Amino acid sequence: MSNELDAVALSVRSLSMDAIQKANSGHPGLPLGAAELAAVLYGRILKHNPANPDWKDRDRFVLSAGHGSMFLYSILHLSGYGVPLEDVKNFRQIGSKCPGHPEYGYTPGVETTTGPLGQGVSMAVGMAIAETMLAARFNAPGLEVVDHYTYALVGEGCLMEGVASEASSLAGHLKLGKLIVFYDENRICIDGSTDITFSEDIAKRYEAYGWQVLHGDMYDMAGIEGLVASAKKAGKPALVMLKSVIGKGAASVAGTAKAHGAPIGAEGIAEAKKLLGIDPAAQFYVAPAAYEYFAKRKGEFARSEAEWDARFAKWAAQFPDRKAQWDEAFAPGGVSAAALARAKLPEFKPGESVATRTVSNAALNAFAAELPNLVGGSADLQGPNAVAIKGAAPYTPADRSGRYLHFGVREFGMAAVANGLQVHGGLRAFCATFLIFSDYLRPALRLSALMKQPVIYVLTHDSIYLGEDGPTHQPVETIAALRAIPNVLVLRPADPEETVIAWRMALARADGPTCLALTRQNVPVLEKDDPDWRHTMECGAYVVSKGADVPDVTVLATGSEVSLALEAAKLAGGKKVRVVSVVSKELFEAQPAKIREAIVGGPKGSVRVVTVEAGIRMGWEGWVADPADCLSIERFGESGPANKVAEHLGLTAKRLAEIISR
Repeated sequence: MSNELDAVALSVRSLSMDAIQKANSGHPGLPLGAAELAAVLYGRILKHNPANPDWKDRDRFVLSAGHGSMFLYSILHLSGYGVPLEDVKNFRQIGSKCPGHPEYGYTPGVETTTGPLGQGVSMAVGMAIAETMLAARFNAPGLEVVDHYTYALVGEGCLMEGVASEASSLAGHLKLGKLIVFYDENRICIDGSTDITFSEDIAKRYEAYGWQVLHGDMYDMAGIEGLVASAKKAGKPALVMLKSVIGKGAASVAGTAKAHGAPIGAEGIAEAKKLLGIDPAAQFYVAPAAYEYFAKRKGEFARSEAEWDARFAKWAAQFPDRKAQWDEAFAPGGVSAAALARAKLPEFKPGESVATRTVSNAALNAFAAELPNLVGGSADLQGPNAVAIKGAAPYTPADRSGRYLHFGVREFGMAAVANGLQVHGGLRAFCATFLIFSDYLRPALRLSALMKQPVIYVLTHDSIYLGEDGPTHQPVETIAALRAIPNVLVLRPADPEETVIAWRMALARADGPTCLALTRQNVPVLEKDDPDWRHTMECGAYVVSKGADVPDVTVLATGSEVSLALEAAKLAGGKKVRVVSVVSKELFEAQPAKIREAIVGGPKGSVRVVTVEAGIRMGWEGWVADPADCLSIERFGESGPANKVAEHLGLTAKRLAEIISR
């Protein structure tokens, strides 16, 4: 292998040591231990163009072991991405393009946020699925406009996390031959040798998943190239296990847990630089040959993209209909306003009674008919979640054109894969499970929100009204927990008509995830006093029953409890009661005071407010003068028929009417 790539690896080590030392914070072990992989990956293996990090047919690389972020920032800087040396020098400082862990949207060349171990490789699975889906839809013989690989680097920590197991199992089942994962096999974790906790046979585990497993040396760059070539022939995902030494090059910490999560120290760095042939006084040293190598490669990188541009132009000319579909697929969030407007939405009439999960399926299918790139599935709950797409084939190894994903009972893996589908581009992803099991996928939902990725989470069986399954399945604290995550939009529609609009709101959103909380039980179509309710609902709430221009009491209700509030208003004799459907509490609370006051019926304190929701009252206290004006459930549920459970827990129209009448 060339001396130039050796110079690149040397520079990765130098930049990483100094950046972490200057920040007095970080993880030097991985970038020092895997510097040769960085050099050969970005110098020889990846199909990419640093001048255009957003080239649609680039290979993707995910640093799943995100704590080793200087591995990535060093090689992005050296290879010509927009990561100036000054940002490297300000590693882990506010405003730098080099935050502590790779963050999507901060740094050119960073494909996804990683940090919570295991999620990076799981999102890489989603990216690999996305590549095959788009290739099946858009490619033509001789005009392949989607043809790239997804790579990831994992460490022991990633493979200890359960989410990596979920996603890897799915990847093997789906035979994702364009997914290649490098394993930094240094056998060290923060607490010491991995022998204290992690003694399983990784190779056999991944072979059991259906992966090809290859073995090599982290410091044999030619060998790594050969292993990648072999991996590309297998027709299934590959785990390339590379024996390595954590902190290689820094004798004071190499091979020990000391290299994992703390700066090496001035003396250790000086010693390391001497051994590496670098002047100990030199700070942020880059070997001239490293810059020269990538300067020479710059033209080749550009030609690779230019060849694709020419092929894409020829494809677009031959297939104008596909090109129009491509443009819609790659609209912000994967959804164009024109496609939303074309959808023929289901309609309902007052008096009808339908579960909102059932209506959700009708809405999903109406939009899916106009959005062929709307893809997703559920965690083995297609029927109960009501997320089947009519006429859509399941995605399988034999049929990459399928758009329905059977994720299996893998809630966390499902959501992480959905993030990968979404962040890849060209698709709009949804996933589904019971609301209570959002606890299993919550860390991935948090990353959706952090990355501003508009994944749609269909969460059914939204309250104690699911009944007989009992308290383990009855969410009482879950809605409040979801609302607590910044940038998550929680929509809990009250009736069939609201459910259709909730889907439209979710699809129109391009800057964050939406959770649709849906009923198992039937709810009636409501007669609505606000003639412009479809528009007002986009503020998060609207008036269902006006009661009076200046009501005595305004009831803020969500979901199935809106119809309960309407019934209670009739029982509260002598009171002028307004009922408001709060479809999204956080969206409503974000409105200007003028809008909130118009919906509630007056400024805060001028109208008594009562709230009702089939869950804990957390978050509603600011709306009421007295906590007793919150009808809520402050305990776990019970097993029994839905209405009897509600009565047992005091969630009844009679009880709400008593509160209103006080």
